[in-house]
Amino acid sequence: MSVKGLESLDVWQIAKGLAVRVCHDILPVLPPEEKWGLTTQLRKSAQSIPANIAEGFGRYYFQEGVRFCYIARGSLEETYSHLCIARDLGYISEERFTQVAEDINKLRRMLNGYISFLKRSKRGIDEPRARLSISEPGAYGTYNDREGRNTAEDQF
Repeated sequence: MSVKGLESLDVWQIAKGLAVRVCHDILPVLPPEEKWGLTTQLRKSAQSIPANIAEGFGRYYFQEGVRFCYIARGSLEETYSHLCIARDLGYISEERFTQVAEDINKLRRMLNGYISFLKRSKRGIDEPRARLSISEPGAYGTYNDREGRNTAEDQF
């Protein structure tokens, strides 16, 4: 019996490929004055995409996997925004931008599909505390069961 690992996850492979492409093809053509600005931001956001997919993959509960995929999706949109700025400032050509934008669109569709899959599969739903959800209205966050009852053990 073989165990499927992170390397078998297509969405992670595509995300990793995008990060490598940005680092190899885009970052070297940015001007030196952007070394601590756009270059750093673009590198961090692009590398954050596969890193968050991997972290979510490594978590057992589907809610955590979904949450990390949402973070990865945010980093994907951040990467796209940085690339738009680089194009608009004339740092990268329209052709280079279009090539990477196509990769981003493909990854966006795959990531949304993966999120839908995780939500449907509900991996780990029968484990202890798996039915808790985190709501964000409170300053410290509260933990509620499906009926909305507060079940937090660490109340401040």
